[in-house]
Amino acid sequence: MTIPLPYRVASNRAETSDTRTIELCPVGEALPSFSPGQFAMVYAFGVGEIPVSVAGLRDGTLTHTIRGVGAVSRALCEAAPGTRVGVRGPFGTGWELSAAGGGDLLVVAGGIGLAPLRPLVRAALSSPGGRGRLNVLIGARAPEDLLYREELGGWGRPYCGVTVDRAGPGWSGHVGVVTTLLDQAAFSPRETTAFVCGPEVMIRATARELLHRGVPAEGIRVSLERNMHCATGHCGHCQLGPLLLCRDGPVVGYDQAGPLLAVREL
Repeated sequence: MTIPLPYRVASNRAETSDTRTIELCPVGEALPSFSPGQFAMVYAFGVGEIPVSVAGLRDGTLTHTIRGVGAVSRALCEAAPGTRVGVRGPFGTGWELSAAGGGDLLVVAGGIGLAPLRPLVRAALSSPGGRGRLNVLIGARAPEDLLYREELGGWGRPYCGVTVDRAGPGWSGHVGVVTTLLDQAAFSPRETTAFVCGPEVMIRATARELLHRGVPAEGIRVSLERNMHCATGHCGHCQLGPLLLCRDGPVVGYDQAGPLLAVREL
């Protein structure tokens, strides 16, 4: 098992009522470069360690968006600037934007699943040459649960759609599940690579709709989550059929993942 390197919390800002985005800077030696879609194991001293996807990459600084749902995630959400944490990584497979070729790109995010897709969107926007159309579809439970609201306006080339399951006061946007935005997106199914992350039920529903529209299973890449513990493929906690998601995932093709996700978890 790799040893965590010390990192310092450089900033901590609120995204929603229970979700924070923290930036971590190395204290001394930095970890190797991460690719969009990979994850780190982040250790809150005296509390424990959890896997966290990378939501931003810049000059050795790691950005993580974390929902406080357990002891470790709450400790990280409450970490003030200057707090030291331990970080291991990079781990797992990435989105592999370069392998998408020159076709259209379709990014579909549900809830906090937008976090690991954010560096992919940024990479696609910063180097559009040789690629087709970029569509970003984002779903959330309610308007107050949307992440990166100040940033979304710059993602609209050619289309960035946002929908919520239930509207609140003042919401004039789309209401419905994220797949209802597909009719407004411009893409050629057979020449599209789709990147999907969110709750597993949303991943399955999105993949089914994309397959129905003609996107091939091998053109759909999904990010999956299980109980990652060692991050090195030894403990077996994150096993999904023949896959160990900390090693063989979290990003896998739906041609591999589809049959496995059809089996209900016990």
